[in-house]
Amino acid sequence: MAEKTPQRNTRYVTKKKPSKPKSHWLRNVVLRVFVAGAFLLFCFLGYLDSNVREQFEGKRWAIPARVFASPLELYAGQNLTFEKFEGLLQRLNYHQDKQLKAEGSYAKKDQKIVLKTRAFDFWDSSEPSRMLTVKFSESAIVNVMDLAEAKEMPIVRMDPVQIGSFYPAIKEGRILIKLDETPDMLIKGLLASEDRNFYNHIGISFRGIARAIMADIKARGLVQGGSTITQQLAKNFYLTSERKLWRKIQEVFMALILEFRYSKHEILEAYLNEIYLGQDGGSAVHGFGLASEFYFGTALRDLSLDQVATLVALVRGPSQYDPRRYPQHAVERRNLVLDEMAGQDYITAAQLTQAKQKALVILPRSHTAKNRYPGFLDLIKRQLKQEYQEKDLTSDGLRIFTTLDTQIQDTLEQTISKKLNQLEKSSRAKALEAAVVVTRRDSGEIAALASAREEQASGFNRALDALRPIGSLVKPAVYLTALQYPDKYTITTRVSDSDITVNLPNGTSWSPKNYDHREHGNVSLLTALTKSYNLATVRIGLDIGVARTAKTLKEMGISRELDIFPSLLLGASSLTPIEVTQMYQTLAGDGFLTPLRGIRAVVAEGGKQLQSYPFIVRQAVDPSATYIINTMMQEVMHQGTGYSAYDEFPKDYGLIGKTGTTNDAKDSWFAGYTGDYLSVVWLGRDDNKSIGLTGATGALQVWIALMKQISKQPVTLIPPDNITTAWVDADNGLLANKACQGAKEYPYLSGSAPTAYSTCEQAVIEQDKPWVDDLFIE
Repeated sequence: MAEKTPQRNTRYVTKKKPSKPKSHWLRNVVLRVFVAGAFLLFCFLGYLDSNVREQFEGKRWAIPARVFASPLELYAGQNLTFEKFEGLLQRLNYHQDKQLKAEGSYAKKDQKIVLKTRAFDFWDSSEPSRMLTVKFSESAIVNVMDLAEAKEMPIVRMDPVQIGSFYPAIKEGRILIKLDETPDMLIKGLLASEDRNFYNHIGISFRGIARAIMADIKARGLVQGGSTITQQLAKNFYLTSERKLWRKIQEVFMALILEFRYSKHEILEAYLNEIYLGQDGGSAVHGFGLASEFYFGTALRDLSLDQVATLVALVRGPSQYDPRRYPQHAVERRNLVLDEMAGQDYITAAQLTQAKQKALVILPRSHTAKNRYPGFLDLIKRQLKQEYQEKDLTSDGLRIFTTLDTQIQDTLEQTISKKLNQLEKSSRAKALEAAVVVTRRDSGEIAALASAREEQASGFNRALDALRPIGSLVKPAVYLTALQYPDKYTITTRVSDSDITVNLPNGTSWSPKNYDHREHGNVSLLTALTKSYNLATVRIGLDIGVARTAKTLKEMGISRELDIFPSLLLGASSLTPIEVTQMYQTLAGDGFLTPLRGIRAVVAEGGKQLQSYPFIVRQAVDPSATYIINTMMQEVMHQGTGYSAYDEFPKDYGLIGKTGTTNDAKDSWFAGYTGDYLSVVWLGRDDNKSIGLTGATGALQVWIALMKQISKQPVTLIPPDNITTAWVDADNGLLANKACQGAKEYPYLSGSAPTAYSTCEQAVIEQDKPWVDDLFIE
């Protein structure tokens, strides 16, 4: 039998289960987190890289526009005293230094001032630095000598005073500098104090951080920073100064990006212009270029070793080491910087000792960023906005050269304050306000402007915006219009100063009155203007036509729409002080219109001239008629409402002007000019209440006080070719022999002089009363 193969009992046989795969969930989680983190980091770095490149390669800084006054020109014979010139030097932040080591220094001896001027790039030329001696008499410059060339200079233009800036929303000031033009000692001071390994690290320095920690531990205080120059740039340029870990992380990554993208040269140059170094009022001082001028009043290239170390010391803490507030702290930090420079063999032991011995000499706080003359700067900004956008004015680093004379402006502000106080004490006038515009008579340039009794940055600019009735200031335009019809009106034509009633289109009537409420009979045109007779003026204006007078005002520079009503003839129309100035500038220009201007040129940051404002002049009204009006207004100053001016001026000064008073004495006006300046003065109240002052007792007194200080040239009127003169009997307007009693010589347009003769024995028929009885007639 076949043997049976034994069989296992499968019931007890254990089957081998297939093995399950091992779980890797932790590895997957880690991997996913890593990938996600890497992706986020990549995105974050891309975001930072984009921000870094966008700002670093684009427009890095919003550079405010700087506004300069008209530069002072020095020449023999100029009316400038020793004291005033020294005051100007101090305003320009020149400092006394007998050795004249740097630009912007001066020394004085007896009646001489020796100075080293600053080089300055104007819109039309570059003025080099010069060593000058300016010799003075009691009232003027005797000569100006160039010491280097040993010769007398015919004229030298000083660097101008900065009178303000136009800032962006964030008020940061800086003067950009190039690394190649930066003093070598400044670079070495920064490297020794802030980042010794700058040229070797990748943006962050672990060695520097460790060294800073050890130094701080040893000194038991903060004596050395751990951030590299690149990190400091990233913090100042892109981030805030808050002390948070997240900000520090961003700073590190940005520093790495900066180092990867840009050269050490570019990084260091950006740092020199970006670093915060102090506060000038409401404006932050950024960069070493501006800091040099802010603290020492001189260009960076002219700083001495101790001054350079003082600026480097500020990097660590502009507030803590402010040399004006904490001079002792500043000196200690300066000396530490010098020690670090010596430790790196950047300076010798002798240089170290000498620099440490130097006293800390800092300019008094000057507030160069403050807009010193807000009324005038408001005018400048309005003129610029006609051609530039706001962002251009506040971020492109424009240099704006203006016509302002700081000496005249200061004199004007002091005069207003003093005279208004006097007027309020001597009359019932209270809460007086003022607006004044001063121009150069020959060019129409605005030399000074006051918008208020006390200038305020955000105040109402009365000189530009205060619309007030001008009263009798309009009368020269009425008479000028009449004189353009010489067959009908001449300087001696007789007109009636008698009551008149004018019927108006609306069914009402208008009956003007003289200021003294009296009639004066038949008077000459000259007398009517001299005494400011209203009735005679209205009769003349109605005869030639109100519209013709309005046309003359337009020709004289008034662009505002005027209401063609009879009351226009007595100044019922309202104008601003600057508009009145334009009107009288045409009279002062002998009939030629010169647009008022406050800007001479605008120059871009790189030195390119963007805009010039040349002298423009065109004939607006008849020069011959204007000449006669000017001679008539000279009589206003001698025999009429402006007579009090000759209490202060020589009788032959030839003053020309006109007073103006409005109803109820709410406005007091005076417009007048000398050989060199035209000034228009308005006094009144903002609530339009009466001030109780006429043009003669109010505005004229301010004008006199101002002009006697600034004017040096009398008026010399030159008659046009078609002007002839004739001797005329003042009593009847007929030709007379100059030997006749009362005969005067008057100007006439050719062919318009009287032809009939008067006899010397003729009785007086003139009904004018003596001028002395009408001193205050308007």
